[in-house]
Amino acid sequence: MKQVVFISGKGGTGKSTVVASLSLLVKNKIIADCDVDAPNLHLLIKGERLHSDDYFGAELAVIDSTKCVSCGICRDICRFDAISEKIEIKPMKCEGCGACVLACPQAAISMIDLKIGETYVDQTQRGTFSHALLDIGADGSGKLVTEVKENLFAFLNGEDWALIDGSPGIGCSVIASITGADAVVAVCEPTRSGQSDLERVLGVARHFGIPAFVCINKYDLNLEITAEIKEFCEKNGIPLIGKIPFEPAIVKALQLLQTPVEAGIKNIVGEIENIWSRLQIQLGTVK
Repeated sequence: MKQVVFISGKGGTGKSTVVASLSLLVKNKIIADCDVDAPNLHLLIKGERLHSDDYFGAELAVIDSTKCVSCGICRDICRFDAISEKIEIKPMKCEGCGACVLACPQAAISMIDLKIGETYVDQTQRGTFSHALLDIGADGSGKLVTEVKENLFAFLNGEDWALIDGSPGIGCSVIASITGADAVVAVCEPTRSGQSDLERVLGVARHFGIPAFVCINKYDLNLEITAEIKEFCEKNGIPLIGKIPFEPAIVKALQLLQTPVEAGIKNIVGEIENIWSRLQIQLGTVK
């Protein structure tokens, strides 16, 4: 099985729409949404819930008031200002480092597991679909992304492909998204910021030695920058496998929770099919 992760330097480039469309076009695959901070693929892929669970990916300090003598040592040693003058834990500031546990002379502080999100696995007509949602204000998105992928592979049934909607940006969640991937497809838009974001996210893929490909969405909105992105790809040996034109009908389709495939937007569907064909050729799965 080959893993293909669709990434972008920022959110809103259209990668989720591409993945949702491919989920209808590609046969024998599993699907994951690794954007746990702001997931949206589940809006376009409906199914029956197979599994859901709370995810505990962090720890929180708690103080036993019956043992605490308010000496203040824990407060002095805390680098995150997570302990108040009343010697109470500030949950939103505690990083779970455990320094206060080691420092407390009364053994009045301990660590408890902290829920940071929820995970889901759905059975859909398009294949098994794994996704998750990080709790508001929670940290640890990279860990939750790893859990999403582990859940997905726990339900493997001989599929040939894993289509993964990766996290946007270049942080820990992106690294977790692309870990173990056979290829990444960076989806960008032809703007100055989009061009810069593309180069940054391609740098992450290069650092981890993962083959990268580029797809320019709404390429015809700025042909000058599109040409510059193409030139950049050629100079750096990065295949440009797709140029999707601007199409207002896509917005109307998404408002109805439809992919371009379901809405029958032929010119867009044709290019997405071409993107998949070119990617397969690049990966050597077809000749």
